[in-house]
Amino acid sequence: MTLKYSNILVAVDGSKESELAFKKGAAAAARNNATLHLAHIIDNRSFGSIEAYDRTIADRTKKTSEELLAKYKDEALAAGVENVNVIIEYGVPKIAIPKELAPKLNADVIVCGATGLNAAERFIMGSVSERIVRTAKCDVLVVRREQADVLADE
Repeated sequence: MTLKYSNILVAVDGSKESELAFKKGAAAAARNNATLHLAHIIDNRSFGSIEAYDRTIADRTKKTSEELLAKYKDEALAAGVENVNVIIEYGVPKIAIPKELAPKLNADVIVCGATGLNAAERFIMGSVSERIVRTAKCDVLVVRREQADVLADE
């Protein structure tokens, strides 16, 4: 049995751990000559209340996402990944990634950070990575910060 990944889905949110997930996913895509799918799901559940005060929040969030993924795409191409797709969608990340995107992209593996930017939601409802691990039909690689980084933050 060959353990070769052809479609690698990396979920990024701008956090340090999602950057490490991107690096591991890009390295695996280069080694396996796989397609790398870089995905950012914009969680728009809170936009309604925020847009009452600032109507440009959705546009600014999308622009920031496009810039982040363009940077990662350039880095992946420079690292030798031949096929890189960028995906920006609106929804709930913990549902969209394992239930919608992974099957649609025929992902062999989902790579994500152990923790992301939304600490409040993690406290109340559980982490995105936890939900991905529990519900994905493919392999999942959860990336943690390096030990030196963890100790430096304490």
